[in-house]
Amino acid sequence: MTGLGAVIGVAVLGGLGFVYSGAYDIGADSPHWGVTKNLISTLRERSVENRASDIVVPDLKDPARVLRGAGHYSEMCTGCHLSPAQRDSEMRPGLYPQPPKLSDISVDPKEAFWTIKHGIKMSGMPAWGTTHDDGAIWDMVAFIHQLPGMSAAQYKKIVAAAPADDDAEADHSSHDHDHDHGPDTSPE
Repeated sequence: MTGLGAVIGVAVLGGLGFVYSGAYDIGADSPHWGVTKNLISTLRERSVENRASDIVVPDLKDPARVLRGAGHYSEMCTGCHLSPAQRDSEMRPGLYPQPPKLSDISVDPKEAFWTIKHGIKMSGMPAWGTTHDDGAIWDMVAFIHQLPGMSAAQYKKIVAAAPADDDAEADHSSHDHDHDHGPDTSPE
């Protein structure tokens, strides 16, 4: 058993030495090593799956819920996850890992709810549950559930019809509420 203890001790000291050496490039403009990326991806996916497994999903087809979610998504999510009307944003190219473009993929509603509510450490994904109640988060999930396949015109129409994001209004009360996030950057 002392041999195993010695091996573990050397591994721990080696790991600490590596961490304190600063050899690993933590910059967001330098991708992880393959093994690091795989470990982190697996950890993230399994963690979210585990924590989201018991969540009960409400009716995501309620038009009022989807409409409210459109307003929240427009205000809170398009800088990273884009809209069907966007090819990119000013912030997105500098993010690593690159956030998914939610209009191109389907996401599990339970996992989307958990991720929006709790965020993801060291990814840039905030924990919106600190500022939004579960109802508002389910509204966002309902809208995200409708995003795949939505055209830029459909997106713009639903966002224009969405109620104002009252949380955004509280923080930006000195100017008019506007859902427009710049010019349409979709390909012609």
